Amino acid sequence: MAKLYFRHGTVGSAKTLNLLAVAHNYRQQGKKILLMKPNVDTRFGKERIKSRAGLEMEADILIANESSLKQEDYSGVSCILVDEVQFVTKEVIEELRRISLDFDIPVLCYGLRTDFKSYLFEGSKRLMELADSIEEVKATCHYCNRKSIMNLKHVNGLAASEGPSVELGAEEKYFPTCFKCYRREIEKAQIIRQQQTKGCETSGTDRGQRSQSKELHPLS
Repeated sequence: MAKLYFRHGTVGSAKTLNLLAVAHNYRQQGKKILLMKPNVDTRFGKERIKSRAGLEMEADILIANESSLKQEDYSGVSCILVDEVQFVTKEVIEELRRISLDFDIPVLCYGLRTDFKSYLFEGSKRLMELADSIEEVKATCHYCNRKSIMNLKHVNGLAASEGPSVELGAEEKYFPTCFKCYRREIEKAQIIRQQQTKGCETSGTDRGQRSQSKELHPLS
């Protein structure tokens, strides 16, 4: 019986590179594969699956939220590979589960487990519940040599813990971290933002006081 696989890792853990290597091996053996990706992932071109190492392939199927994968032709397919699977809906994951069983095709899904706020993505959560095999693609923390388990997002050079979960950015915007470094950077950013807010409030108060002083003591 073919299996449904979930291979997850933090940003920068070479998940897509791993996917492309598997795809290359199948094609070298003359086997037919299907490459899928969510249509919201347009960082390297809408139909391209590209790793940060520079390797790339064209996606065969773009998955939209309302996509139905039942209509696709799976005859002769030896393997299905899905990149950035965290962005698909739970319904798509359930269809991939059925495809692996009904057509006896292994389905390998690659993606993030959690968002930058530490919560499971919808697609990843359903995969954790349904996958036959769950494997971690490991990477080290951006700040130390511990294993990374968190995805840290930077906005204007500071760590962020608020905002939309689905926001595709360049490499410099997201960093793999261990939990210790993740918490430190979040807390440091909160302190800096509080100081900036107080500075703005103080500056506004000073301007208001100067304005009142001019009104009370007009120039003769």
